Amino acid sequence: MAKHSVIFQPAGNRGNIQEGKTIMEAARKLGVGLQSTCGGHQTCGKCKVKVLDQHGYYKSKKGQEKVSPPTEKEKGLLGEDAISEGYRLACATQVLGALTVEVPPETQVSHEVISKTAIQKAVTLKPAVRKLYLEVPKPQLGHSQGDWERVSGVLKEHFALKDLTIDHEALAALPKALRSGNWKVTLTLFMEKRVIRIESGLAEKAFGLALDVGTTTLAGYLCDLPTGEVVATEARSNPQISYGEDVISRITRTIRNQEGLNELRSCLFDSLNELVQAVSQEANIAGEDIIDATIVGNTAMHHIFLNLDPQHLGSSPFTPVLQSPMDINARDFGLSICPGANVHALPVEAGFVGADNVAVVIAEEPYNQDDMMLVIDVGTNGELVLGNRKKLVSASCATGPAFEGAHIKFGMRAARGAIESIKIDPDSREVRFKVVGDDRWSDQAPAVKATGICGSAIIDATAEMLHAGIINRRGAFIKNISNPRMLYNKKEAEFVIAWADETDLGRDITVCQNDIRSMQLGKGALLSGANLLMRQLDIENVDKVILAGSFGLHIDRQNALDMGLFPDVDAEAVYSTGNAAGEGARLALVNTDKRREAADIARRIEYMELSLESDFQTEFVRAMIFPAPQKVGEK
Repeated sequence: MAKHSVIFQPAGNRGNIQEGKTIMEAARKLGVGLQSTCGGHQTCGKCKVKVLDQHGYYKSKKGQEKVSPPTEKEKGLLGEDAISEGYRLACATQVLGALTVEVPPETQVSHEVISKTAIQKAVTLKPAVRKLYLEVPKPQLGHSQGDWERVSGVLKEHFALKDLTIDHEALAALPKALRSGNWKVTLTLFMEKRVIRIESGLAEKAFGLALDVGTTTLAGYLCDLPTGEVVATEARSNPQISYGEDVISRITRTIRNQEGLNELRSCLFDSLNELVQAVSQEANIAGEDIIDATIVGNTAMHHIFLNLDPQHLGSSPFTPVLQSPMDINARDFGLSICPGANVHALPVEAGFVGADNVAVVIAEEPYNQDDMMLVIDVGTNGELVLGNRKKLVSASCATGPAFEGAHIKFGMRAARGAIESIKIDPDSREVRFKVVGDDRWSDQAPAVKATGICGSAIIDATAEMLHAGIINRRGAFIKNISNPRMLYNKKEAEFVIAWADETDLGRDITVCQNDIRSMQLGKGALLSGANLLMRQLDIENVDKVILAGSFGLHIDRQNALDMGLFPDVDAEAVYSTGNAAGEGARLALVNTDKRREAADIARRIEYMELSLESDFQTEFVRAMIFPAPQKVGEK
């Protein structure tokens, strides 16, 4: 089949693409990041691009054969005017000739500004691996023992270790290591059962890697195992985003495409190995010096990492392939650390409460507390754990991607230029905002120009619009407000957050009625889930709310309370812990007791399937209403 030259601007990436492939598929092949919330189902409209001919001119009717004709879904999402100007959806448009594709700023996947700070709670050090230095007798004529048998003899005689196995690559390295080290070697042992590495001479350094594989973000923490200290960190966006923002899109990919699981794993491990390289360089070590690893993630990410078919997670009763913890070999999974190293995957609780939630729990330890604690990990899927040392219950609620900036008209992830904080004067309704990458407010010129709105700012906008009397408790825009920022058009009302000259888009950035509705759906899911868990424990109040994840670090606690994101508590009782899932992975890395603790807790937590609660829908609708006016100061 014919191939055609495709060039992506402004990045300049180019290559020959097989005829019939979509522009989205071309972008993936050429390493161009395009926004995609729906995973290519032509429902989100986020992958809008401008199609030019091979000379860079805007499309004309004469050149329309260079791409497939617009679909009905495209026409509905983009409109005839935009299509006539050359705008198309990358997921719907097939390449039929040589093209130049212009990627607008709002469609480009920006590098997310990700918090990499490790929490590093105190913990007893009890890693799964240790190093042993041996001096091995030289072989002599008349003694027929092999190298490994002589090493085994020393282990048994001097360290009381017997019946050890040895990784094949370590065994293959043994002869050279013995002879180049003048019969002195350092062995790396896993759980006192298997030799996973042989080094010549004395080699004392030992490193492990804790991995948090999130739907949106990948984070790695390189630890010095003898001290437990985090010596290097790295975080980056999960490249699977191009297949869809949420886990359902990725599960659907594995169902509809025979190679779907391989595609998702391939791009994931490419990025994970880049992460391994980055932390290794930062610590000035080789990837092979990483001799142990732990991994956490939601159930879908956990399954994709382990090469387990996730399709049954996508339909009732949402059954995982595996709940128990699992130990795998790094070499077998293509992770570029010590080939014989073990990778420990923490257990999952249920279909949509994964190993990341278990990691949060072993990091925060509500099971050792008297206070009634509500632990919330907010993402596309909200995971809740409520309780104390007496009892723990958990639930998963479909908050949707609005909290991460998706399904919002000008929504984006927390990349440079994204509006992250908003203040609205309740009297004048004038707006001040901050963007990621600049500590100044928008009225403190010069400031970085805005490119969109991220999740924390959507919460701010909702609460501030309540304060300013722009929306009512049901989330509807109040009619007939006389203010230049208030726009009423045929489709829906909008409120201007950033004027065109304050943006990089050349047009106003607004919050519209659908944005508020998306936020209400997420808030309703989260709050109703928490309320039902409270009813399960027969309590009326919680003592502490723990916000896990990078999302919790950036939201305004008071604004979150004012819009009723979670049960009412004093603002001082709301804590943001950062990446508690990554911290749980680190704790399990440096202390094997934490691995056993995770397995025990995952089975002890009582999981509540919210959809089976008879009054869930009633509770959900009630939870969508914003708190009473006297709480938020509504006019």
